Amino acid sequence: MQVVKSLKEQKDFEERFYVKEEGETDEKYGCNPFKRPMEDYIKKGFVCIDKPMGPSSHEVVVWVRRILEVEKTGHTGTLDPRVTGVLPIMIEQATKLVHILQGSEKEYVCLMRLHGDVRREDIVRVMKMFEGKIYQRPPLKSAVKKRLRIREVKKIEILEIDGRDVLFKVTTEAGTYIRKLCTDIGEVLGCGAHMQELRRTRTGIFTEDLCYTLQDLLDAYVFWKEEGEEKYLRQIIKPMELAVTDIPKVIIKDTAVDAICHGADLTARGVCYIERTVKKGRRVAIFTLKGELVALGVATMDAEEILRTNRGVVVDVTRVIMERGVYPRAWKR
Repeated sequence: MQVVKSLKEQKDFEERFYVKEEGETDEKYGCNPFKRPMEDYIKKGFVCIDKPMGPSSHEVVVWVRRILEVEKTGHTGTLDPRVTGVLPIMIEQATKLVHILQGSEKEYVCLMRLHGDVRREDIVRVMKMFEGKIYQRPPLKSAVKKRLRIREVKKIEILEIDGRDVLFKVTTEAGTYIRKLCTDIGEVLGCGAHMQELRRTRTGIFTEDLCYTLQDLLDAYVFWKEEGEEKYLRQIIKPMELAVTDIPKVIIKDTAVDAICHGADLTARGVCYIERTVKKGRRVAIFTLKGELVALGVATMDAEEILRTNRGVVVDVTRVIMERGVYPRAWKR
């Protein structure tokens, strides 16, 4: 139980997890995500690209697919061609997580240009008005229906005001249009405004610290292919398991893995450890004792109830991630 053992060495393990049953894992099956063979590591990983200005998100995704010579790639949230910043791209098997991660909270740094002179205190006051739930109709250039929607702006932080230029950081719900936000702020100020520049600095748990350029990725891949050196490519590509670190975890026995891969829900008898933050009706991630992501689902009980119960379904599985046959079958047809 490689990953659980390393977790136990951390002081916070007992604070994070309930122990329902101590588990042992067979080293003949599965693999620690960080120790997968390189081909498997790529196909079960993701890369955070620092998107440059110019290409669309779709073009960047295609370039990553061609660089890595894989069949499937997908991004977790569109950036307009003129927008730069964090663009997580899932590879092959990790593309099963795209739909889940697209709804993550976003953070941007924006340069807004006002169309007239406005007092500093008025700018601060009006921008504060846009924190919280707001109505937005997508811009004409967007690819979605132009219907009125409610989106949440969680925080606006003004970084600098220089004449008519306003630099600010904004944290928003997914699907919020910053271009439209700037236009609306300008209307309330009475002078008009537009978005001059925009950079995404975070989407969910993915930050600028994880980002690499397309050239970095190409160089690392060629270095591995031609020289056999894996270090740089393993540094750029991360296991897909890291993409769900903010989702509460349930760690299961080896004997329960293949049943879930065949579509079964998780029952109490298959559970070893439960993260204390697991709540009924909320999403959870199901992991093996080696730290591999098996599936995503919805908890049918709180963590305390799962700890106490000995029967019944504890997680309703909604998305199977691991392929069948990685672990031996221990269930009857």
